[in-house]
Amino acid sequence: MSVNEGAAWAPGRERQLITVARNVSTRYLAIAAETVAGVVMLPFNLHHLGAAEYGLWMLLGSITIHFSVLDLGYGGALVKFMAQYRAHRNARALNEIASTLFFVFTAIALVAYGAAAVVAFNLDHLFRLSPEQADTGKWILLIIAVHVCMNFPFSVYGGVISGFQRYDQNNMVAIVSTVAVAIVNYVALRSGYGLITLVAATTGVRIVAYLVYRRNAYKVFPELRISPALFCRGRLKEVTGFSVYSSLIDWANKLNYQLDEVVIAAFIGSGAVAIWAPAERIISGTQRLTNQLNGVLFPTVVDSDATKQMDRLQKILLQGTRLSLVMVVPITVALVLLASPLVHAWLNDKAIATSGTVPVLQILALAVAIRVGNATGTTILKGAGQHRMLAFVNLGTGVANLVLSIALIKPFGLVGVAYGTLIPIAWSSIFILYPAACRRVGLPVREAVLHSVLPAVWPAFIVGLVLALSRQISSGTLLAVAIQAVGGSVLYLALFFVMAIGRHDRALYTAKVFELVGRRRLAAA
Repeated sequence: MSVNEGAAWAPGRERQLITVARNVSTRYLAIAAETVAGVVMLPFNLHHLGAAEYGLWMLLGSITIHFSVLDLGYGGALVKFMAQYRAHRNARALNEIASTLFFVFTAIALVAYGAAAVVAFNLDHLFRLSPEQADTGKWILLIIAVHVCMNFPFSVYGGVISGFQRYDQNNMVAIVSTVAVAIVNYVALRSGYGLITLVAATTGVRIVAYLVYRRNAYKVFPELRISPALFCRGRLKEVTGFSVYSSLIDWANKLNYQLDEVVIAAFIGSGAVAIWAPAERIISGTQRLTNQLNGVLFPTVVDSDATKQMDRLQKILLQGTRLSLVMVVPITVALVLLASPLVHAWLNDKAIATSGTVPVLQILALAVAIRVGNATGTTILKGAGQHRMLAFVNLGTGVANLVLSIALIKPFGLVGVAYGTLIPIAWSSIFILYPAACRRVGLPVREAVLHSVLPAVWPAFIVGLVLALSRQISSGTLLAVAIQAVGGSVLYLALFFVMAIGRHDRALYTAKVFELVGRRRLAAA
């Protein structure tokens, strides 16, 4: 297929910095929108629905999340091959891959909805639900599953946009969709509608967003064609060769981080999910907020490995681990020390706030700090030829998480589930994955810890002491908690920049900041 010279291929290299900045900044805006919406709407929904109905909603939502593993790694592979053939200006290959995966995803969506229907009509046999809850839950799950299953074929359009380096368009649609869902949610509950109507209305908004993604894909790549005639078995085989390991890693991550609510509902009940959900929401937002760097590092790791630049891989591991910890450690310290006033002020529900949310939040905060701190190491393993080992370690960690959570939930309740999550993550990250990443780049573990981990960790102890003292005189309002957290973060950054790192690293970071804002001449001086 000939390629029109006017086709909207990706931006040129001269605009690469602008493209990256636009993609990253809009991604953080999308995360901020989702976080704010979650913080505002969670207590509102909990108040209007009650713990039982809200817990039922969260439980059913967590069930459908697991259907995403059925994409079999094709989602990530789609973006990879879109970018690859875009670079070659091969519109024929792009359309064959897009068409092939669209119809593969359509078949997967039909299977997924059938599975959701089976679960929906057997909720009372799978979970501790009353007959009324099971009947309500059936309709909720069938409605949510429509949105979740439509995501499979429509993700092709999002993949095309991402492959053409226009993440910003996907991000802007996500922002508008998040705001619209929050508004519809608020109006539905304030108008007196029940849970089923609420779920149907918010699902409708999300379906409309899929149509916008489709429109944007054709705008970014006008030559896009989705047709059964372009289905190609050869392309499917090509993409599958990459996706199989990506799929295994994805399955392992889902097992490791998203089964807790299912375990809680199965052994305690949906009411306990409402106690777990606030802590999980905070931790999920923290992880997304602090782990964006490593997505950007992945192609750099692949390039460095392909060109045998071992010294560059070493720098990526040291600097990436250090900066990842710098982003997550001050937030973790604040969550651990200020968990009680935060939960009480945020939820304004003493029964839930005092029944286990606080210790769960503190334990999960440690787990996410370890995971984010080790994210650069896992990125190197995935991008530098160790993806098989990473997949099996993640899978083992997930199985250990499930087994420990089930074993500890009876004697320790929700706290036991939290420790069941923390222990396997800490063990695999500290004793398996990070040492493996050090070996891969040819660095002794002791040297890597001294240069990347220690400078980012020791300021946390001073910040923790200050927050513990300030907590005694705080009013305990959300504003007071926010001021303490911001103050602690500022103190942490000052200690890190002035005392924890040396002169050379300070000069390096300063130069990069000036370069980012366009002051190259001052950075050179």
